[in-house]
Amino acid sequence: MRLVFMGTPDFAVPALKALHAAGHDIAAVYSQPPRPAGRGKALRASPVQQAAQELGLPVRHPLSLRNNPDEWAAFAALKADAAIVAAYGLILPQIMLDAPRLGCLNIHASLLPRWRGASPIQSAILAGDTESGVTIMQMEAGLDTGPMLLREAVSITEQTTATTLHDALSALGGSMVLRVLQDFPATHPTPAETRDRLAAHRPARQIQPEQGVTYASRLMREDGRIDWTQSATAIDRQIRALTPWPGTFTTLADGTVIKVGGGVPASASHAAPAGTIIDDHLTVACGSGFLRLTRLQRPGRGMMDADAFLRGQPLRAGTCLGTSTPSNTP
Repeated sequence: MRLVFMGTPDFAVPALKALHAAGHDIAAVYSQPPRPAGRGKALRASPVQQAAQELGLPVRHPLSLRNNPDEWAAFAALKADAAIVAAYGLILPQIMLDAPRLGCLNIHASLLPRWRGASPIQSAILAGDTESGVTIMQMEAGLDTGPMLLREAVSITEQTTATTLHDALSALGGSMVLRVLQDFPATHPTPAETRDRLAAHRPARQIQPEQGVTYASRLMREDGRIDWTQSATAIDRQIRALTPWPGTFTTLADGTVIKVGGGVPASASHAAPAGTIIDDHLTVACGSGFLRLTRLQRPGRGMMDADAFLRGQPLRAGTCLGTSTPSNTP
């Protein structure tokens, strides 16, 4: 098929490479413009743009698609069979959604209709979901509301992090979009056709149910502040969901910000206020239960294991965390 690919971060790269390797004609790749990055603030192309250039594919990166008739015309002139969208970052106006012969297909990192929106991977872990997945969806004007063409689930365990789930769903999305393009369901299927396709585990067009809709809001850095009055289980999920970005953090009494990159629920019998370190192994009392911190980062240093951290900044039993609000969060 003749395709347009639209994506920006690492999540979208496996799908782009899979489509290219499968022999699809990728007429153009759309990605967010290069942004300043690093200490020198030099412009850096997005992961998708870098991958596209390595594959020899033309790249377009308009600043906006809203009220941009020149870009609409350029998009339509590509005469694509379909546009594949994966974490692109710009809203496509209806005129662009309608331009490809088969429309625009979105690779969404959740089991829709659960976790529509900007942070489905993190939200699933934060909520304690036992599974996540990928939905290939026909895009329409609403936020992740279009018909579902294919859904595949993966398990979330007590060890799952945002990074491991991201990587699993990213690879899964690339394989799933190939299946949809190879066996594209009818635009107006009969109920019997849909049942037969679902029974055979083939792509099938399904309207999203009204029940079970949840929204994953855009994450902010402040979402990473640890509230030690929460349970150890909830804080463990927060750390696993928000590392590496926006990252979880706590503070010392003097306002020093300590980033927390890992922790495990621990057993202890100790009566201490929430946020209190109860031993020399960084076990912290929570609102219910205890959490032993395993990876931390002090200002100006890299993330390190707890033992190495304590050699540079001892935190003794009785130290209270989260007792000060810093003027600038990390």
